[in-house]
Amino acid sequence: MNSPTRTRITEILTATGKGRAAPAQAEQLLPLVYDEMKQMAGRFMARERRDHTLQTTGLVHEAYLRLVDQSRVDWQGCTHFRAVAAQAMRRILIDHARARGSEKRGVGWRRVTLGHELAHEIAPGGGAGLDMAELLALNAALEKLAALDPREARVVELRFFGGLSVEEAADELGVSRRTVEGDWTHARTWLRRELES
Repeated sequence: MNSPTRTRITEILTATGKGRAAPAQAEQLLPLVYDEMKQMAGRFMARERRDHTLQTTGLVHEAYLRLVDQSRVDWQGCTHFRAVAAQAMRRILIDHARARGSEKRGVGWRRVTLGHELAHEIAPGGGAGLDMAELLALNAALEKLAALDPREARVVELRFFGGLSVEEAADELGVSRRTVEGDWTHARTWLRRELES
């Protein structure tokens, strides 16, 4: 994304967050962020099972609707928007998996371990092909991690789900690159152990 586009996005987000943006101005945001959101959604969907009923475009649109409906967010710019978008997409997929799981009431579920896959595929852009049970197991483990160390859980969210680089995650969290790298290493180890147990 080029610098003028990033600047325009930041202007719109700042105005939206302070309640100053006109609806027409807020509508200008979608074309500016659509391609990046679609890439992010593509990374999410690459980790899902092949027969998933939610499509990449649907995930983008649902996440965008949730994002523009945010009145309490004090938008800090493009990176912040990407981080919140990643969180929204993750929540949509978790909600979708829970809804499908409640429909099936466990039919066809099997016990899974993500230890090996997680060790190799938790890096941004990796395609583990997570099925519904695996996604729910990962979400449960991530929620446990968040209770123990919220920052480490946020690093996983930003890196694994959001596809942010170490530098972007550090900027978003307001910490050093070294801190993010340490959190990332520890969180992956912790999640691998948690999912293997």
